[in-house]
Amino acid sequence: MSTELPLAVEEFLTWMATERGRSQNTLAAYRRDLVSYCGWLNANGTEPRGVTAPELVSFVGWRRGSGAAASSVARQLAAIRMMHRFFVDEGMRPDDPSADLDGIKVPAGIPKPLSEADVLSLLAAVTGDTPVSRRDRALLELLYATGARIGEAVGLSLGDVDLESGLVRLFGKGSKERIVPFGRAAGGALREWLAPGGRPEMAPLRWARRGDSEAMFLNHRGARLSRQSAWLIVSDYGHACGLEKHLSPHVLRHSCATHLLDHGADLRIVQEMLGHASISTTQIYTKVSQERLFDVYRAAHPRAGHSAA
Repeated sequence: MSTELPLAVEEFLTWMATERGRSQNTLAAYRRDLVSYCGWLNANGTEPRGVTAPELVSFVGWRRGSGAAASSVARQLAAIRMMHRFFVDEGMRPDDPSADLDGIKVPAGIPKPLSEADVLSLLAAVTGDTPVSRRDRALLELLYATGARIGEAVGLSLGDVDLESGLVRLFGKGSKERIVPFGRAAGGALREWLAPGGRPEMAPLRWARRGDSEAMFLNHRGARLSRQSAWLIVSDYGHACGLEKHLSPHVLRHSCATHLLDHGADLRIVQEMLGHASISTTQIYTKVSQERLFDVYRAAHPRAGHSAA
């Protein structure tokens, strides 16, 4: 399938980048979804500015019939809707064929956070005092302390972290900035990483790329740590201490949110801390906390599993 897109679609993607501030990862996902959409339209003798509502319904049916997950189709449909609204707003076509299209229902997934004991085991799995050990310990502590997304963590610069105040500046989706606190454990791990014997040992004599000199987390070549490398760090330590085979950074984000709510944190504070645009996203964690409460109750209460006499 051709990866070339019509000029009008390229204009939409440029608008999403410049006017809406979408991240490179988001734009890459939009591009993949729109390449698939435009390829299907082309094979069926039409193009985005000429597609009709029935043809769009046929496309969605084709995607579902091909075995695509509901979440994938819903994400693709969201990109298509935005593009067609853009066409109308820019006068590229008079109508929006997606306006009356029913959405795709996606089953709500319930995150599976680690227990507090499991988190302690994960953090304790980082042993030694080498520069790599100090970096890994600081990364894991910060992820759990702040609930940061992995991209936010590896994107940190030295000036984004205030060790004295225990605050970190994170740049989330759409480059939205938020200030998040972290505690003594994460602060101590970051100080060890930044002290002699830590980050200074991994800094090269000459920086290869502009910006690497300000990166908080470095790889063994002295460049900014990548998302993929950070993901592997979390996964490897999870495997080392016997946790889920594919432990991901997002599980630490889930765990941070769930444990905060377990200990009485206000839902809106957790929403702000995680950078959720909608509180309904954060409420997923409330459901997780309640289910954990019910599990503990059923296991611990002497009459939970018996009918009253």
